[in-house]
Amino acid sequence: MERRLRRLLSRFDGRQVLVLGDLMLDEWVWGKVSRISPEAPIPVVDVHSITYSPGGACNVACNIIALGGRVRLFGLVGDDEAGQRLLGELDKRGIEVSGLLVDPSRPTTRKTRIVAHNQQVVRADRESRAPLTESMAKELLGRLEKVLHEVDIVLVSDYAKGVVIPKLLTPLIAACQEARRAVVVDPKGTDYSKYARVTVITPNEAEAAQATHVEIVDSDSLLRAGKTLLAQLGCQAVLITRGEHGMSLFEAGGKVTHLPTFAREVYDVTGAGDTAVATLSLALACGATFVEAACLANHAAGVVVGKVGTATVSRQELLNSIADNCGRSGVCGEGM
Repeated sequence: MERRLRRLLSRFDGRQVLVLGDLMLDEWVWGKVSRISPEAPIPVVDVHSITYSPGGACNVACNIIALGGRVRLFGLVGDDEAGQRLLGELDKRGIEVSGLLVDPSRPTTRKTRIVAHNQQVVRADRESRAPLTESMAKELLGRLEKVLHEVDIVLVSDYAKGVVIPKLLTPLIAACQEARRAVVVDPKGTDYSKYARVTVITPNEAEAAQATHVEIVDSDSLLRAGKTLLAQLGCQAVLITRGEHGMSLFEAGGKVTHLPTFAREVYDVTGAGDTAVATLSLALACGATFVEAACLANHAAGVVVGKVGTATVSRQELLNSIADNCGRSGVCGEGM
């Protein structure tokens, strides 16, 4: 397995991934706490710096770039300062933004995290969750369909901010099937009907439980939830991410594979799902099996949770994780 994973990683260079989803600007306010406010029993953060990074579907795109892939990014930004800053951050990272639309009727999603002594104190969100307008959906779909034959795979990063709506996603999935392009979805919400007939879906354990109305408390209920999603969506695979318990892959043929976590230390889970789905998509674009792609995604998630803030994983870090784990044990997961 180790040799095969290394070979797949060597193929990441130049693979084109179309990313559609909710675009965000992550704002990080860094400081320290040395006193409590006299106005209320809350800490006072002395700010020493502010940094910005692309979040949401933008972070997925950044992870693809960091691993050697190429990205065509599609979504919406507002006509505001946050939108301009986000476009600048994307340009710095070499992400092509001609597929982005500016919607003056909504703000750019901005998440402000205040961090003191490497611990989040509070997060403030500025956003709209309203569905994009019919005219915006039509224009975005037209742009997407024009480039489908130029990309290797399609990745949908849904953060429930109004972009990934049925009127856009349903015809896109149909167009992808006609173009023979796999569709990977990182879902959100409780109604998964709009994801019908995608190739792979990657909910976390809580999301899978909500979507299937199955309380996941043991291996039997986990198995029931995974099989329910496969049946409901008609997809080829379901990858349920399970935090410290790793990941569980359910394939349409009945095969189930459990992947143990490779994380050594967990500092911050922010963006771990973005890293996993980006790695999974690149691997599938290179001809990986679902098990191989899931194993690489699991390694990537194990690396990124050891970093503070929205982070990416390099190919060398993935190679190191493979050598340290698969190389020693000889296996990356177990069937069921």
